[in-house]
Amino acid sequence: MQKAIVLEHRGMTMRGMLHFPDGQSDQPVPAVILFHGFTGNKLEPHRLFLKISRALAAAGLACFRFDFLGSGESDGDFEDMTLSGEVSDANAILDMVKSYPGIDTDRVNLLGLSMGGLVASLVAGTRPSDVHRLVLMAPAATMYRIAAELDRKRAAGEIDAPEIEGKDVAYDNAGNLVGLSFVNELRHLDAYSVAKGYDGPVLLVHGTRDEAVPYQVSHEYKEKCYGDKATLHIIEGADHTFNSYAWETDVIYSVLEFLAQPE
Repeated sequence: MQKAIVLEHRGMTMRGMLHFPDGQSDQPVPAVILFHGFTGNKLEPHRLFLKISRALAAAGLACFRFDFLGSGESDGDFEDMTLSGEVSDANAILDMVKSYPGIDTDRVNLLGLSMGGLVASLVAGTRPSDVHRLVLMAPAATMYRIAAELDRKRAAGEIDAPEIEGKDVAYDNAGNLVGLSFVNELRHLDAYSVAKGYDGPVLLVHGTRDEAVPYQVSHEYKEKCYGDKATLHIIEGADHTFNSYAWETDVIYSVLEFLAQPE
């Protein structure tokens, strides 16, 4: 079963999709929450999140995928988006899922792609007892580099922020206006110190030709945060969002193997 769902948070509506396994008994089922990346949405490129959700639902897991506020079909404007705001959204989604009928509250898993991976790692690090397993796909722990690069471009006269009444805009990202508050927050980002608060099983998935987040970042997550509790799955030649049938198949199989195993 697949159906649209909504969640009210911060005075606005987040819009999402629920995939619930068919033919289940009265026993509660495990759940997976999928967090999309920077400028992304609940589908993600080549419908990757939809495909992952359908595969997991077929294996008996419920999947929840929402657009963060300011992204996709949810309320809000992208220029008001911040990392702390998305972490707040993610916590609200986690709270909702843990109270949703038919969900095994002891087996709620998080999966995040890119900035969604960063968000997932921060939520898990602060709420380790609420997260059963954690999947980080090309997690963007180094987003603080955005602030440094913006400073460099401004100093070189390479950037001109649009002037929008009532908005503090840092730059135009291919039509997505990025707020100054978002950039300023990243200056103080130390993702690993928060992420290491999570002590459960972790799957890290990354491509060696990731043009946005170097695959070494997943190595750093394993070394600095998770140690032997993390499985590192590197996909040779894959880009940031695994844009080929072979790469996405590898991703889906790896996620299924990690989250759908009997316990």
